[in-house]
Amino acid sequence: MIGLISRNRISILPYLRINAGGKYRLEPTGASHLLSELVPHAGDAWRSPLECFKSNPLVCTLLARRDATHTDPWLIVTDLVPVQADACGYALRAWIESGFKDTKRGGWQWQHTQITDPARAARHWLAIAVATFWVVSVGGEADATLPVSSLAELPDTHIARRRSSKKSRPRLLSCFRRGWIVLISKLIGGLSVPIGRFYPEPWPTSLGKDTT
Repeated sequence: MIGLISRNRISILPYLRINAGGKYRLEPTGASHLLSELVPHAGDAWRSPLECFKSNPLVCTLLARRDATHTDPWLIVTDLVPVQADACGYALRAWIESGFKDTKRGGWQWQHTQITDPARAARHWLAIAVATFWVVSVGGEADATLPVSSLAELPDTHIARRRSSKKSRPRLLSCFRRGWIVLISKLIGGLSVPIGRFYPEPWPTSLGKDTT
C-alpha cells in the first residue's frame, strides 16, 4: 500500500506490487494462468479484474506492464476499477519515505500518539493530511521563489565560478521543512500566515527506474 504526500500532489494509492511466481484466474471457476506470461515483451501492458493467488484468493484489479528498461514486469494489484488504475502511479513509490518521515519523527510525531482506536486514528490522520497539504503548499511556494543559481551575477574571475561543478545540487530543505519554518516564523512574529499554492505536476507516463 502506498500513501503519498509529495510536494505537488497528495495521493492515496492502494497499490501492492506482487511477484510473477503465482497464478491468476479471470473467472472464479475458470482456468488458472501464470502471472509470468501476462506481459512477456517490452512495451506490453495489461489490466483487468480477476482473482489472484490460489491459497488465499484475492478479487482485485491487476495491472501488468513491462517497460523496455526493465528485466522483470511490474505486476500490481489494487482495489481500484481498471479505468481508474494506472501502473505508472506506482513509479511515485520512492516518495513514500519522505511522507513517512514528515508524518512521524521529521514532522507531526505520529509515533507518539499511541492511538489504538481506528475511528480516532482516522480523524487524526485527516488532520495530519490537511496540515501536511498546507505546510507543503507554503513550502513549495517559498521554494519556487528561490533563485536557481547566482553564479551568473558574479564576475568571471570569482572563486565561486572557478570552483563550481555546474552540476545540479540537491535541495537543502524539503518543502515540508521550509513551509514549517515559514509558518512558525510568521506565528512568532504575530504576522498573518500564508495559505500557499499548489501546482500539480503531470502524472508519470513511465515506470521510472526499477530499484527493486
